[in-house]
Amino acid sequence: MIAPAATLGPTAYWYLTRATGIVALLLLTGIVVLGVLGPAGIETSPRWPRFALVSLHRDLSLLAVAVIVIHVVTTVVDGFAPISLLDAVIPFHSAYRSLWLGLGAVAFDLIIALVITSLIRRRLGYRSWRAVHWLAYACWPIAVLHGLGTGSDSRQAWALALTFVCVVAVSSAVIIRLRRARVGSQPARALGVAAAAMTPVGLAIFTVLGPLSADWALRAGTPRSLLPGYVARPVADTDADTGGSTTASTDSVVRGNLALPFKARLAGTLTETELRGEEAIIDLELRLSGGPGGALRIRFGGREIDGAGVSLVGSQVALAVRGLSGALVGKIVRLSGTQVAARVGGAARPVDLLADLQVDGRTNTVTGTLFAQSG
Repeated sequence: MIAPAATLGPTAYWYLTRATGIVALLLLTGIVVLGVLGPAGIETSPRWPRFALVSLHRDLSLLAVAVIVIHVVTTVVDGFAPISLLDAVIPFHSAYRSLWLGLGAVAFDLIIALVITSLIRRRLGYRSWRAVHWLAYACWPIAVLHGLGTGSDSRQAWALALTFVCVVAVSSAVIIRLRRARVGSQPARALGVAAAAMTPVGLAIFTVLGPLSADWALRAGTPRSLLPGYVARPVADTDADTGGSTTASTDSVVRGNLALPFKARLAGTLTETELRGEEAIIDLELRLSGGPGGALRIRFGGREIDGAGVSLVGSQVALAVRGLSGALVGKIVRLSGTQVAARVGGAARPVDLLADLQVDGRTNTVTGTLFAQSG
């Protein structure tokens, strides 16, 4: 049928997204620390003259821009979470974790503004460029909240420890800067020192009550259809045989107002991500027509066996149909030639799917039919 795949686990894009997110936080932390401490007189050290710190600050900034761009691109390309390029640029535009993803978009926009104004610095003037440059420092706290709120590793001990070190580093730099400052009133500087000292404590409290809580994924704005084990909510019907009492019939529980069985036409695209050797991950994005409208997504991984077809290792199938409050999620149960048999909807009231597909290898377009019935 198509090139086999190795594993349904995370794609290379997902690993790149995670890695670049962590590296971007480290780079931004270094940039902020250097920027905050620079005017405090530390650059007068013989080991670190002013020009060396300025050069390091600039090089870290350029590297951070490149890493953040890769982070954004791989997040969009990975495709598991419904994040588009517009979502990465327009703050709070995404339906997926709108607030926390929106903070990332704000930080990205600030980076873009800094790059553009740096390119036209001579025409813009030093004062205007300096104002935008100071706004760039806002990228750091926004990036910290973005990472804690929606980062893939926000619950991992090593990631939390790394974030804590970054927060302590910046807070310490701010405290040193304020204690050595010669401008501003003493009460104002003391208030700033207290706020900087309490910042790690406040973020620790937020992390415990937020990202580390069991229901954070839902509270953060993750669509229910993407949560592990999610099945569309049952819809009660009235059963005439029970004197009008409200019961949950097999059909109504599975698909709301959707009748089973049904048959629909399929059309969409195929994307293959090669991993190593004869291994790859296959993504099928298909639209339903000629029946209930909706979409079918199939992702599977396996390995080609010489002369014996494909060894299926893992799979994920999601069926979203009009009339359902969410997607029915399941996996492939059989892969035979151009036919894909899957079961979705959970063990209690499953729905069996049989997709008969035709793949155009030149254009990577897919057509076919889908038959669905109660499991």
